[in-house]
Amino acid sequence: MINIPKGTKDVLPQDSYKWQFVESTAREIAGLFQLKEIRTPTFEHTELFQRGVGDTTDIVTKEMYTFKDKGDRSITLKPEGTAGAVRAFIENGLANGVLPAKMYYITPAFRYERPQAGRLREFHQFGVEIFGAKGAQTDAEAVVLADTLLKKLGLNVKLYINSIGCPTCRASYNKALKEYFAAHLGELCYDCKNRYEKNPLRLLDCKEENCKKINANAPSILDYLCDECKTHFDEFKACLSLAGVDYEINPRIVRGLDYYTRSVFEFVSTSIGAQGTVCGGGRYDGLIQGLGGNPMPAVGFGAGIERLLMVMEQSGVAIPEPQKPTVYIAGMDAVCRKKAFELAIALRKNGVLVEIDHMERSVKAQFKYADKLGAKYVAVIGGNELENGVMNVKNMSDGTSEPVPFCVATEYFKKEDITKKFVQVIEERKYRSKDAKLFLDCKELEKMKRNFKSVADFNIWAERKYKIKKASIENRVRCAKYIDENGRTILPHKGDMDFTYAQLVEILNKLKGCDNLIFDLCKKDIIRPDMSKNEIIDVCRLYM
Repeated sequence: MINIPKGTKDVLPQDSYKWQFVESTAREIAGLFQLKEIRTPTFEHTELFQRGVGDTTDIVTKEMYTFKDKGDRSITLKPEGTAGAVRAFIENGLANGVLPAKMYYITPAFRYERPQAGRLREFHQFGVEIFGAKGAQTDAEAVVLADTLLKKLGLNVKLYINSIGCPTCRASYNKALKEYFAAHLGELCYDCKNRYEKNPLRLLDCKEENCKKINANAPSILDYLCDECKTHFDEFKACLSLAGVDYEINPRIVRGLDYYTRSVFEFVSTSIGAQGTVCGGGRYDGLIQGLGGNPMPAVGFGAGIERLLMVMEQSGVAIPEPQKPTVYIAGMDAVCRKKAFELAIALRKNGVLVEIDHMERSVKAQFKYADKLGAKYVAVIGGNELENGVMNVKNMSDGTSEPVPFCVATEYFKKEDITKKFVQVIEERKYRSKDAKLFLDCKELEKMKRNFKSVADFNIWAERKYKIKKASIENRVRCAKYIDENGRTILPHKGDMDFTYAQLVEILNKLKGCDNLIFDLCKKDIIRPDMSKNEIIDVCRLYM
């Protein structure tokens, strides 16, 4: 058996709804902030990440999946989403469009690192990028978007912010860092010794315990900010306060990528047993120019979907389960299963969630399967039901059953007014008289205001109400749409017409095939309330 590669994970059908919930929520919030989706390739030229992410970062030096293609080009599976989005922004001339350009992505990413909980070699990232706006208000909007998403997902988080300045003020800060760490060079890890010369700021991002202890007493970047960066950071904090987003300043946040400038932030879960960073980002005003574009400010963030799901589970967040079938249609034999298949197709076209048997199970086994699926109803079709054009529907919550005609199945399961379907069926003349009988027997027929267990019951009621003794089922059904239970016609005209049921039958019998014509002439006020039965017949014949 071939096993899954180390550091990857299958998303199985029973779990995919959790991913769909996170992704759909992310899309919903992104849409609320007027972001549009961007999709970039899974792999890019290696140089993009070397220049964009930074050649001193762990990602570039240790974690990238890089290989030569058949054209001897160095290709890398993208380790994060920002560099690809920036490349697409430059290459496709989006800077010439309306700014700011606001976009998001949901993408796989790849890093060769030690697999652990919430961190895999193939992972998935939701990211946001806003190009073209330099104000601190834009930084705050990105944070508010992330805060809105995390709270919508049910997470308890704390926001930490910092400013890592611009190239001008960072130069003096790097000098101060080198002076501080010079006295501790012998105590630093191998990677930090290299960082000391190439990029001192990266020293603050080391995860080694001994280096973290040394970092605790390092100078703070906030003491070295230039006036512009101080003003920007103050405005950033003011906008967050205005938005009602609580924050704490952490001068040790530098983020793990070289392209960040000024504002940086991280959201950390505060739930017991689920602590850890779930989202992070910041401003990167120099990245677009560094990758060959014109100078352009930008801000963004990323959140790993696997980590979000892990923290949601650890925090006890309830994720809505997928919709369960409204009805499971069980057929007793091959012929009945074929009818179940036909009904399922029709119901699905009308938006009803249906499942049927594909394994030729017994009816008892089908009921058990329907119960496992959580179906609200089980509709059984046997030989008798097939002959009478009905299915026996059982409500799985209270155990009650009732016959439902095939021709009103959609309306029944969607809980719509079956009377409307009744009128439509009769108008279209698609069903035989026995189907009409089934309609009259159906207790859902609100138009008739009664429940009829048999045609005999209907005949007794009709004779008492309409004073008729001999009228076919076809005529009763045919007239049902024209007359109410009190014997008054309901034709679409401005007044009332007091024809009895029997009189209406006589008119329709003399004008065979002209039922719709009567409606049309009433709408045009050609048939008027003061006209007699014979006058109506004469007028209709003129328009036949």
